Amino acid sequence: MSNLTDPAVAADLVAGVAEQSDIVADGLGLMAFGMGTVFTFLVILIFATIIMSTLVNKFFPEAPPAPAKAKTQGQGVDPQLLNVLAAAVKEHRARQK
Repeated sequence: MSNLTDPAVAADLVAGVAEQSDIVADGLGLMAFGMGTVFTFLVILIFATIIMSTLVNKFFPEAPPAPAKAKTQGQGVDPQLLNVLAAAVKEHRARQK
């Protein structure tokens, strides 16, 4: 108990607590600086992306899509190919039985 009443020990304890609070304050300041730096970079990145996409769309517009060809009755599947496929399916089913 005499150790706690010694003024030198008490001064060391107070200095240690003050030193720890300084370290915590420095850590919080460093954290705030780092988060602020990242936030600033991300804001700059957003604006740069917006500006670049605007410029690309202005100088290189998208070409209009080509009209799709309409299928007519004559453009179906080749009848010979249909016969070959039907024979292959028939052969496969015969082997499964």
